[in-house]
Amino acid sequence: MSQNIKIDPYGFREYDARWLYEENINKAGIENLGKGFGTQIINHTKKNNPTVIVGHDYRSYSEEIKTALKKGLMSTGCNVDDVGLSLSPMVYFAQFNLNSDAVAMVTASHNENGWTGVKMGIKKGLTHAPEEMKELKEITLNEKFISGQGDERQIENFKQIYKDDLINNNKIDKRIKAVVACGNGTAGVFAPDILRGIGCEVIELDCELDWTFPKYNPNPEDLEMLHAIAKAVKDNNADIGFGFDGDGDRVGVIDNNGNEIFSDKIGLLIARNLSTKYKNSKFIVDVKSTGLYSKDKILLENNCETIYWKTGHSHIKRKVNTEKALAGFEKSGHFFFNQPLGYGYDDGINSAIHVCHLLNDQNKKMSEIISELPNTFQTPTMAPFCKDEEKYQVVDNLVMQIKEIKENKTKIDDQEISDVLTVNGVRFSFDDGSWGLIRASSNKPSLVIVTESPTSDIRKKKIFEFIDDLLQKTGKIGEYDQKI
Repeated sequence: MSQNIKIDPYGFREYDARWLYEENINKAGIENLGKGFGTQIINHTKKNNPTVIVGHDYRSYSEEIKTALKKGLMSTGCNVDDVGLSLSPMVYFAQFNLNSDAVAMVTASHNENGWTGVKMGIKKGLTHAPEEMKELKEITLNEKFISGQGDERQIENFKQIYKDDLINNNKIDKRIKAVVACGNGTAGVFAPDILRGIGCEVIELDCELDWTFPKYNPNPEDLEMLHAIAKAVKDNNADIGFGFDGDGDRVGVIDNNGNEIFSDKIGLLIARNLSTKYKNSKFIVDVKSTGLYSKDKILLENNCETIYWKTGHSHIKRKVNTEKALAGFEKSGHFFFNQPLGYGYDDGINSAIHVCHLLNDQNKKMSEIISELPNTFQTPTMAPFCKDEEKYQVVDNLVMQIKEIKENKTKIDDQEISDVLTVNGVRFSFDDGSWGLIRASSNKPSLVIVTESPTSDIRKKKIFEFIDDLLQKTGKIGEYDQKI
């Protein structure tokens, strides 16, 4: 690799690519990424001139990164359809609407300013799995590029086509007053218009585009963002509050009383509502999600099955696809709706629309609907720093420790571990329904920690203290992004 090309290998994450721009990757590195992805597309599709949908989010540097990426793609023979300023789900939708061979979305999603990245996919509705990311990394770093000549065309006004697709299929009868918060990210161009279009009264909060993110990162798991939405809901006497991330594939929800509802519970409420119309359905949920799904009385009455699977939008959407599930839900706010409700990929605005359908169908306040679920005490997602080159080994060692604790019947807060799930890190459960999770983050140098208890807030905290103690003993853990 020539000296002027900078591309940190650790930027190739589990299912997408993310770097600090110029510190870990430069423009020439992005161009090589385009060459790598173009080569991969041609190898997979067996076409000389496959078509790639390309879009970008509203960061100051995203357009120049997109330009470099397109240059790389076209140098392999790929034809580029540029849909302009986009949300990730708009780019995924474009692949269906324009019948293209692949997608590349330039975004760092909710990551802080300075980060960039690319979400990529070849098969419709799916983004790269770990195997495809490994393949892309190998092609790119070893410069095993195909040479060709591709063209570029600008797809005009595709934003409206995407908006109309969601609006036309989702009109509601009830006038729902919704706070729509976008953290000054790209969703501000889309979410208010679409939710007005289906029949909501919209109160906009931080919907003006500002790539400096002056108030907080657009991240529906960020407590600062959630508190701002809660205040706006109460100040405006709104029915619901929605918070969207930087590229619009996730949503956070605040009820009419200003209380945050964790996304896994929103998913369960949507699943309940759908199960009455679509009996015998399958739902996929990630390992960070509440344990309530597996024993939910309404899902069981409607003969619905819940499968717990690996965290990560790519993993869940693939599982939704292979299992032909009706929907999938992640605690982070990625929701996936399969036909006839969607195209199988994650779309935060479509998820918000399904919450509106829930309010419309049940004709109750959100606080009343959530109160019908059994109460649980749950932490937010917490991410202690851990180096990319160390995080997977740290988790592997902790998996072994927790298995050992179970085998030795060692008690944690006076209870033994009853079950250990290792499909993604380690999720350990107790007979009272409490559980804890430790896994490596797929897109940042950190671990991911969640705990939940149906019995008490104290028990939830005790399980977290147990996990934190294990982590501190490794000597490889830094500061948490947030802590209970």
